[in-house]
Amino acid sequence: MTALTDNEQVEQANTTFYEAMERGDLDSLSGLWLESTGDEISCVHPGWPVLTGRGDVLRSYALIMANTEYIQFFLTDVTVSVSADTALVTCTENILSGGPAEESGELGPLVGQLVVATNVFRRTPEGWKLWAHHGSPVLTETDDEPDDETAA
Repeated sequence: MTALTDNEQVEQANTTFYEAMERGDLDSLSGLWLESTGDEISCVHPGWPVLTGRGDVLRSYALIMANTEYIQFFLTDVTVSVSADTALVTCTENILSGGPAEESGELGPLVGQLVVATNVFRRTPEGWKLWAHHGSPVLTETDDEPDDETAA
């Protein structure tokens, strides 16, 4: 069996990050982020301020996991670029999530959302670790908004 290339290792680490989120596995997710090495980790969730430092970043994921009954990521447009010990991944997160359970115990309504994400990884002796995550919502047209072509 051939060893994975750097690009393949980074893509695998990126996929593992999203799988941990889907499972609500905070322990696994925590292990995917850099330990404090002088370079603080950072995270921007869509609509949130910049979070810096392991404590704040991991607390944000704990909060999201505690308040999300169901989440699934379908990643598209994934690109990986590696330069020495740093890697950049960009992708579109096609997210399907469910709100808190209703009184009946049924999962709340499912909501779809598009987010473009940039994930920055650093090479460590333990493998590629997340250094930064930045997600921005993709604004989509609604039926209420006129197209540029039809606007006067």
